[in-house]
Amino acid sequence: MAGHAPRLGAIAVVISDGHVLLAQRRNPPDAGLWGFPGGHVELGETALAAAARELHEETGVIATPVDYITNIDIIGRDADGRTILHYLLAAVLCEYVSGTPCAADDVEDAAWFPFEQVRRGDLALSDRVISVMDQAIDLRK
Repeated sequence: MAGHAPRLGAIAVVISDGHVLLAQRRNPPDAGLWGFPGGHVELGETALAAAARELHEETGVIATPVDYITNIDIIGRDADGRTILHYLLAAVLCEYVSGTPCAADDVEDAAWFPFEQVRRGDLALSDRVISVMDQAIDLRK
């Protein structure tokens, strides 16, 4: 990946009834960590559409993309400090429509978690999950 342009990804932030939907990643770079469902944005696809598509592919949940929350740079470096991967993730607020979370695609597990449990820090979380969740909550007020 060195020398290539950053890749664009989208993550779906779904909150409902005091809970947030998280998925446990199966593959690196965040294998084993809980974070928002998401993945690559395809050519010609908006990040809003990609977030909803990836959410459904990974968890079976259907949600309507509402708005952008923030952007997150994920930059991986090797032992010599060279950049080996770079993703720009568009965090998308999605309104829950239907479905019960079940793990599919490259997800080990998927579930709803109470906001308080996520903030408590007893889950192994991907970077910025709590701050992005809190931004999503603020947007919905």
